[in-house]
Amino acid sequence: MKKFDLELAVGVFMILGIVCLGYLSIKLGKMEVLGGEGYEIQAVFSNSGGLKAGSSVVIAGVEVGRVKEVALEDYRARVVLHLPSHLKIQEDAIASVKTKGLIGEKYLEITPGGADKIIPPEGRIRDTQSPVDLEELISSYVFGKL
Repeated sequence: MKKFDLELAVGVFMILGIVCLGYLSIKLGKMEVLGGEGYEIQAVFSNSGGLKAGSSVVIAGVEVGRVKEVALEDYRARVVLHLPSHLKIQEDAIASVKTKGLIGEKYLEITPGGADKIIPPEGRIRDTQSPVDLEELISSYVFGKL
């Protein structure tokens, strides 16, 4: 009987450990299991510059959302952003692809506008800025095109 109690206690402890490990993995990985509340908007870029699904969406240095999808549409990069429902983006906002640090992790920065009109869910940010291509700048400088 004592052996059964010990095995039961170890089994319960192992299950709790696995559940806690799963919870921490989801939280630290910043994943969403149930989709999360919010809405989606789109931005179209001539060059996404290595932006990937799961990249951060930042306003004023604060992470506010995630890139849900990057797809090719009419030879341009269509980026779908998932934002929280309390955050409203003005119609004249500017979306630009930026680089974090020396490693080169890409993120999308939204510069708020001053318009009264708000982009509705499934709407589109009209003003976009593709990332600066460092290789192209260096080659232009080296070959005297600057």
